[in-house]
Parts: sequence; structure tokens; C-alpha cells
Amino acid sequence: MALPSYARQTGLPCSGCHYTPPELNAAGRLFKLMGYIDSVKDDSITASGDHRRAPLDMLKTLPLGAWFEASVTDEKSAQPGTQNGTAEFPQDVSLFLAGKWTSHVGSFLQVTYDAQDDHFSMDNTDIRFANKKMLGQKELDWGLTLNNNPTLEDLWNTTPAWGFPFILSDSAPTPAANPFLNGGLAQDVAGIGAYAMYNQHLYAAGTLYRSDHLGAPQPNGGIGAGVNISGVAPYWRVAWQQTGRTNNLEVGAYGMHMSSMPNSVTGPEDTYTDFGPDAQYDRTIGRDVLSVRGTYLRENSNLAASLADGSVVQAIHNLNEANANVEYHFGNRFAGALGWFSTTGTVDQVLYAPLAVTGSANGSPKSRGLIGYFGYWPAQNLELAAQYTAYTSFNGASTNYDGSGRDAGGNNTLYLLTRFVF
Repeated sequence: MALPSYARQTGLPCSGCHYTPPELNAAGRLFKLMGYIDSVKDDSITASGDHRRAPLDMLKTLPLGAWFEASVTDEKSAQPGTQNGTAEFPQDVSLFLAGKWTSHVGSFLQVTYDAQDDHFSMDNTDIRFANKKMLGQKELDWGLTLNNNPTLEDLWNTTPAWGFPFILSDSAPTPAANPFLNGGLAQDVAGIGAYAMYNQHLYAAGTLYRSDHLGAPQPNGGIGAGVNISGVAPYWRVAWQQTGRTNNLEVGAYGMHMSSMPNSVTGPEDTYTDFGPDAQYDRTIGRDVLSVRGTYLRENSNLAASLADGSVVQAIHNLNEANANVEYHFGNRFAGALGWFSTTGTVDQVLYAPLAVTGSANGSPKSRGLIGYFGYWPAQNLELAAQYTAYTSFNGASTNYDGSGRDAGGNNTLYLLTRFVF
């Protein structure tokens, strides 16, 4: 996200790194690649004296930021026994330690108060060490990352952590099935990885993750956790980018493999492998920018542990998730986007059981729909946004999908958001 602490550090407006938040432009991707450390020359305190000792290179002020979000969510059909038109003031409040720590270390560190849970918790966090060197007369940018959400380290707005939709209600129903790489491990893991970009074209990254259950005892006993990583779960990413004055293209692929013991740290394991391609194209048209993005994730899983405890009716499953969107940025004040999404996969009447609103009457994970978004930034640190999500299929069907009489269209949602960043 565009944060004032980064703007203070670099001396740039938010549009220096973003088309509109959180979509990074080429300069923003380079800023993240190099560890969030670029700054104006006179904005640091550097120790003098013996150069054989490491200098103290820190910002004069702490790189702190915050945001405040308020929202209204209105569904086409109220959920049974609830009042429609949910107002949240706030929906959440986030505090950030985001910016340069030393000459080679920087961070995006977020702590969020969630109004529904009524507590603060660790949110997206990415701490980086970055450096560069010449290799074959071309620049090699490289670094290390500590983070708590696979794909958070990515530079493009195609993968799940920073992908479309960029805003989301926390009260509207959402489809039951997602590949685990699409948010299933967010803030529940700790990972250390390395990345490199050669000649500003070829990018490769790899991170190893372990389970890190917030609010749970350590060492991890596994009880009450649906995912307990066995060994490490490797995440990989490759991409090729071509950057020009008016055209920016990225084509890549990413994936992750995980073995997990549900509610235990011993015994049978469930295994998952997620992988797929992604692409992003940005075209500058005068002061405007047209963005086209897409990604596909295939998940192959063997749920031997879940079969043993009766949570599924068969071990072998798959999920297929596709997302595509097109967005037009009118300068840096307005943006409109239209997105399409689809999830299909193996039918399982136990894994996707009938249940009012959130369940599936036929055991299918099939969900499809469209998302329309409009955002307005009257000031660089204030966003007013409206988003409408329309489902053609939800948890397996378009009509009576849950076995309790609810139709997919009943979950169509209008979401209004105000976000103030300071």
C-alpha cells in the first residue's frame, strides 16, 4: 500500500511508486526490490569516525504510518437471522513500521486492529536485506526476505497477496474453496527466502515456510490448527519483465508445495501442490494507465490425513482457480476495474457439506462471478471506493446452492469503503 512513511523517506508523492494504491509502477517495484531503503540524501544520521566499523545509518524519524478504514456492506439477500446493510466504523485500523532501517535493511510491517475480532494482530510483514552487484556488465539486484504470507514478497499485482480485488468486505459471504496459496497461510507462517533480478528483466525467488500460529503456545503442538507444516513448505517464483516508457510487461509463474498434519504434529499428512502462470501488462496513455492482469492456480492434493479422520470422502482432490481483470487509471485520482473469477474442482460432499449460506448442497466448489470497482482519491492519502460483486455460481450451483434455499445471486454484494492513510 502507498504509505506516507515511504513518501517522507523518498521525498516523492504516492504517484512516484503507484499508479493508484496498491498497484506498483516500475519505480515502485524497484523500491520494493531494493528493500524499501531508497531515501533523500539528507534524511539519515550517519556515524563518522573509524570507517573500519559499521556506520549508524538510520532515518532521523521513525518510519511510522497508519490507516483507518470504515465501510458499509449490503448484500442482495440478508443472511438468515441478521440485519443487512452492515456498517463498520472502523472496519479496521492498521499501524505500520514501513521504510528504511539501515543502509541495506527496510520493512513493510503491519499490525492491524480488526473490529470483528476486537483485537490487534500481526498483519502482512516483509522485512528485507537488499544489495546489488555487477555480473557480466549487467546489474544483479538481490536480497533476503523475512515474511509471513506467501506471495507477499512479489513485485507485481497478479499473485494473491497484492492481487485484485484490492478491497474486500469482511462480512459478506465468500466461496468455500480456495487453493491454500490464495490466503490459506497468510499470517500463520514464518518464512525466510532469497530473490534476485538480473538486468531488470529476469526475476527469481524462493522462500521456505514453517507454521507460526499467532496466539498459540510455542513450541507448536498442532492442536486446533488445520495446517501444521511438516518440515518446510517451499515457495518459488520466476518472472520476466520488459519495461519501457509507455509499456510494461511481466510474464511469470509461481507455486508452492506443502505437507501438513491437521490438528497434530505427527501421523498422517495431507499434501498440496499449487502452481500456475501469471501475466501483467501496463500501458501508459498520456497521464492515464491501462492495466491488464491475469493468473491461474492449479492445486493438486492428497488428503490422506483428512480421509483418515473422516473430513473428506476421497483422498485425491484438485482445485482450479482463474482470475482476470482490466483496470483504467484516470491520472492518479480515479480508477475503474472489471474482474472475472472462477473456481472449479473435485466434488466432495463431506469437505463441501450442506450448510446455510456457507455450505454446498451438491458438494461442488464451483464458484464464478464478476467484480466491478471504482476508486476516487480526492487527496493522496484518502480513498473513497465502491465495489460490486455478482455471482453466477456459488459453492456449486446458481440456485439453492446451500440446500437451504439461498441462491448465488443472493450473495451479490455492494461494498463501500473509506480509507484514510496518515
